[in-house]
Amino acid sequence: MPKKERKRLQVVISEEQDALLTKTAYELSSPERLISKSEVVRLAIEKIAREMGETEHLDELRSLLDDENVAENAADEG
Repeated sequence: MPKKERKRLQVVISEEQDALLTKTAYELSSPERLISKSEVVRLAIEKIAREMGETEHLDELRSLLDDENVAENAADEG
């Protein structure tokens, strides 16, 4: 059976976001199964996609993006 094709995505994240990824991967891991930061990102993508149909979650996600854009713009100016 052929291997499943995967796409690569490179993004720039803040140190705080990297720390959140690391913490989440650690908390999801168990002695039997270590979870990578890439797996946390894939899980987050799936979770966001499922929540897209729920209006209250959309507003919350948009708010998070607005907050993130403000933080990025402040960092770019500094």
